[in-house]
Amino acid sequence: MSTTTINPADPALIMAVRALEREIGHTPLHHITGLFRHGKVQVYAKKEWLQLSGSVKARAGYNIIRRAIENGTLTRDKSLLDATSGNTGIAYAHVAHRLGIPVTLCLPENASQERKDILQSLGVQLILTSRFEGTDGAQQVAKAMADENPDRYFYADQYKNDNNWKAHYHSTAPEIFEALPNLTHFVAGLGTTGTFVGTSRRLKELNPAIRVISLQPDFALHGLEGWKHLETAIVPEIYDPSVADLNEEVSTEEAHHMIKEAWEKEGLRLSPSSAANLAGALRVAEGLEEGIVVTMLPDNADKYSEIIKKILP
Repeated sequence: MSTTTINPADPALIMAVRALEREIGHTPLHHITGLFRHGKVQVYAKKEWLQLSGSVKARAGYNIIRRAIENGTLTRDKSLLDATSGNTGIAYAHVAHRLGIPVTLCLPENASQERKDILQSLGVQLILTSRFEGTDGAQQVAKAMADENPDRYFYADQYKNDNNWKAHYHSTAPEIFEALPNLTHFVAGLGTTGTFVGTSRRLKELNPAIRVISLQPDFALHGLEGWKHLETAIVPEIYDPSVADLNEEVSTEEAHHMIKEAWEKEGLRLSPSSAANLAGALRVAEGLEEGIVVTMLPDNADKYSEIIKKILP
């Protein structure tokens, strides 16, 4: 059984982590006009790679680290430990590198080489786990390491940590609502589920009429890195199935087709998960007579060269 050692919070470290807040979030919305045109329906997508670490996971990664530093559970004498498919790990690594905090990550061995290279360049200790067990297997390895060495590690546990979804509750949703107070629909995929749960909860508080639609892969053996097929995966503890008004599925093939379409018609070079979000949002928009649909573009194509070169010229 693991125990968490709580030390007196370090005032200098608290000041340092709070100073990074200006580099997190505040991402622009892209108005979709080439892929979709309808006089009374608009689609917007939030370009999340335009922040520290280059993905939406900067929000959760930063918030998890900040709250742990503020309450004394993470110091420079401990290594931040977690399981990741890549982007959250990269977010941890960027923030922790700036703060002088070591990071240890359990990563499925089939994660892209770009991700491994980025993590190693930031000084992360990588523990490669079974490709066949995905992030579920990586979670099990990370938890075992934390249980065996509670004084050595701060186990961030992004799939269980409420500071994951709270990052989006306090930043993503207010940003969207301030820019588009008349939005009618929010659409996002499920991975750790933090983006969808946190953003949706806050948007519903701001306007209960807003419809929120979750997306997930259409079957277990999918190619949407970071997404979970909840029927066959370990369901994150932060997931709340009561939040969604509707649940939809997106296929890997649909996402790959959207990568090509988004580049040709919008000038957006998207990752598979961003393309899947956009495909789901456009499907929702096509069923409306009027409204404003917003989705997330978690990251761009920079870390997916092997996939992208097969799809784009």
